[in-house]
Amino acid sequence: MPSIRAALFASATLLASPASYALDNAEFEQCMAQLRAQADEAGIPAQVISRSLNTVKLNERVIELDRSQPEFTSSFSDYYTRRVSETRIETGRKKYREQQPLLQALTREYGIPGHYLVAFWGLETNYGGFLGSIPVLDALSTLACEGRRGDYFSGELMNALRIIQSGDVEASQMEGSWAGAMGQTQFMPAIFLKYAIDHDGDGRRNLWESEDDALASAANFLQGLGWQREQRWGREVTLPDNFDFQLTGFAHQRSLSDWAKLGVRMPDGQPLPQADMEAALVVPSGHNGPAFLAYQNFRVIMGWNRSESYAIAVGRLADRIAGGGALHQAPVPAPRLNREQVTKLQKTLNEQGHDAGAEDGLLGPGTRQALARYQQANGMVADGFPDQEVLTHIGVLP
Repeated sequence: MPSIRAALFASATLLASPASYALDNAEFEQCMAQLRAQADEAGIPAQVISRSLNTVKLNERVIELDRSQPEFTSSFSDYYTRRVSETRIETGRKKYREQQPLLQALTREYGIPGHYLVAFWGLETNYGGFLGSIPVLDALSTLACEGRRGDYFSGELMNALRIIQSGDVEASQMEGSWAGAMGQTQFMPAIFLKYAIDHDGDGRRNLWESEDDALASAANFLQGLGWQREQRWGREVTLPDNFDFQLTGFAHQRSLSDWAKLGVRMPDGQPLPQADMEAALVVPSGHNGPAFLAYQNFRVIMGWNRSESYAIAVGRLADRIAGGGALHQAPVPAPRLNREQVTKLQKTLNEQGHDAGAEDGLLGPGTRQALARYQQANGMVADGFPDQEVLTHIGVLP
């Protein structure tokens, strides 16, 4: 079968505005006919296809959200402050106490400490407080037919139909985020099929209503991602004066003993623990902000969500839920850049030979490494942090 995108949009021109769509209702219905045929070829029963897809609707808001995210990059300071708030910490501690029998059982079985499971739960849906209200089948069908990532979302739609076929949830109850993530742990359908568990024994993997199922499924997922028992996610540290910030990032992992030799210490000045572990050094808001040693479990967290800021937020929220204190060094605010400004930054770095990679408007590790090289070449602290000074120097900001 030809791809849905090729069949429907070979002659379509996508308009520049995120609010303009190249998909109307007639095209959507044509696409849905192809998706029903794809489901039939995949072996999904006709009655499941009929009761699940016959009432699916085009959701233009889903397309708008897909095309417009993110217009602005969020600094680590903004991200961290919003997500590791005192309210979320206190609620997390309450949930942690309430769920002790379950969490202890999951730690024994899967090796994931309970405060981490509660932290994921808190960041994904505010402890089940907001699961998303968009019909998942509408979202996945819309994104499959819109075409930009049609193959991925048509595959996830097939997975969603398999979940319905299994009897875990009715199509009418399958609600979630605009991108199709579902339940208290916000699993995409493929992750649901592979890792969701019926822990409460009621015959359904119910990640919407069963906290037991949701937390057990999170533990199963993290174990599958390679969580290391008896290890932390990472820790805050302090750096010596004149530290070489080009040693930061996952390309420069080294042992704790080697970091100690370079003068890295605990926030209170005590030596690093003696352990046979490797770590990368992460400085998400530059040399004036907090520094973290990131262990293997940090990378596991990034298997759930590829954002370093997310991984730090999970780890720190888990620490706070378990009784840990606030950061010793607060995050440093940074200018808020839109994608056009980030693209200009990348273009300038590339033109000057610093290889920022694709000029895609996304401020990722490659761009930050290129920015660090620019800073070093221009006599600045080479921490890769896009502060006002370097952005003015490079011409991105006035």
